[in-house]
Amino acid sequence: MTVTVRIPSPLRTLTKGAEEVPAAGKTVREIVGDLERQFPGIKTRLCDDKGEIRRFVNIFLAEEDIRFLDGLETVVKEGDRLSIVPAIAGGF
Repeated sequence: MTVTVRIPSPLRTLTKGAEEVPAAGKTVREIVGDLERQFPGIKTRLCDDKGEIRRFVNIFLAEEDIRFLDGLETVVKEGDRLSIVPAIAGGF
C-alpha cells in the first residue's frame, strides 16, 4: 500500500524540504520503516529506543490519532493520508 505522509516543518530537512512524501507499508510501523529507508534519521526523531512513537509526536490517520486506534500496528490502505504532528509543548 502506498500512502501520503505529511511532514512537519522541523523534519523537512530530512525530506529535502518536501511537505508530503509517499511511503509504502501495510501498517503505520511499516510506513515508518519505509520513511527511514528513504530518509535516514527520521525514525529516531519519531520513535524512542523501544521503537514506540515518542510521547511528543502524534501521528494521525486521516483525522484519527493512531494512539486511539492500534498504534503502530494500525492498518493503512491505499491512498490513505498520515500526518505527523509535533506536540505543542514538546518538539523535535
